[in-house]
Amino acid sequence: MESFSEAFASALQMILSADPTLWGIVGLSLQVSLTAVFFAALIGIPLGALLAIKKFWGRPVLIVLVNALMGLPPVVVGLCVYLMLSKSGPLGILGLLYTPTAMIIAQTLLIAPIIAALSRTILKTLHEEYRDQFASFRLSQFQTVNALLWEARFMLLTALLAGFGRAIAEVGAVMIVGGNISHYTRVMTTSIALETSKGNLSLALALGVILILLAILVNGALSLIGMQRREDMHV
Repeated sequence: MESFSEAFASALQMILSADPTLWGIVGLSLQVSLTAVFFAALIGIPLGALLAIKKFWGRPVLIVLVNALMGLPPVVVGLCVYLMLSKSGPLGILGLLYTPTAMIIAQTLLIAPIIAALSRTILKTLHEEYRDQFASFRLSQFQTVNALLWEARFMLLTALLAGFGRAIAEVGAVMIVGGNISHYTRVMTTSIALETSKGNLSLALALGVILILLAILVNGALSLIGMQRREDMHV
């Protein structure tokens, strides 16, 4: 096994030399997670808007359920998707198990509640702030939602970034439904786990460095959006 200094030096070399294996794994990770964020946004933002504005029977229960699902263990999501997509499952005929599509489905289910809950909080706050103004303009509910979404567009990015951060760092669900197949379903987190167990610390460290940089970028973007929002509120 390599020493830490040797492994770290090799990891930096792999990153700087654009090692195809390394960047292939990174590319697949980004493809899967960004696609999952896109579909989770299509589910989560409308659901968050509905829960923020519309009053209907069962709404409190649905809010509690969405909030509870934010902490759903990834392995449980992976298990449920596995059972749905396995040969004996209702969607087994599609042959999606152990494919990137299965990983996207698992990550979408995992982060959709996060985006929905954060979107609801953001839109609820804005709705309370502009309720009287919307009423004076006699906006329909559809127009109100459109106005809120436009006003909250930058704040909603925080929800999407939070979902992306959860997705890119996830390992349990994608391991179960993706199978960690080399050059096909092997993403950064599953590769780190595998390469560490094999003693290949160079690749594991290189992927770890990139994963940390992505986490820093996401958190930096969240901080900048928060600072911009506070400045706008003081103008």
